[in-house]
Amino acid sequence: MPETMERAEIKNVETPDEVREIPNGRLELVNVAGRTIGRAIFNPGWKWSLHVKPAVKTTSCEAPHFQYQISGRMKIVMDDGTEFISKAGDVMNIPSGHDAWVAGDEPVVVVDFQGFVDYAEPRKQLSGRTGPARSRRRSRRRRGA
Repeated sequence: MPETMERAEIKNVETPDEVREIPNGRLELVNVAGRTIGRAIFNPGWKWSLHVKPAVKTTSCEAPHFQYQISGRMKIVMDDGTEFISKAGDVMNIPSGHDAWVAGDEPVVVVDFQGFVDYAEPRKQLSGRTGPARSRRRSRRRRGA
C-alpha cells in the first residue's frame, strides 16, 4: 500500500514562485499545499478597469477574492452598484463582478487566498496563450520539513 503523508511546507512571499508585473502594480505568488496565495501591491493611480481590463478583455473583474488588506485604501464597486472602501486590517470576500482602484496616495497591499491563480492573465479562449508575457517564474524554494 502506498504511504500518503502530508508534508509541512512553508514559503515566504519575499521569495515568490512567480511574479506578475501589471501596469502600476505587481503580484507575488507562492504555491503551498497545492494552493496559490498571492501578495498584490497596487500603486496610487492603479484601477482594475484601466490597468487589467485591457489584458483580460472582460467587462469587470471575474476573479473572486478572499483577502486580507495590509495597507492603503481601496474603493470597490460591484456590478450591482454596491460600493465600499476597504482599509488596512480588513478581511474581505469579494465575489466576481467588480471594479476596484486605489483610493489615496498610499499603495494598497493585499494577501489573497483565492483569486490570484490566473489574475491579470488573458483568458485562454480569447488569446490562445496560457500566461502573460511579463510573467516570471522563479525556482521553488522549500523551507521546513
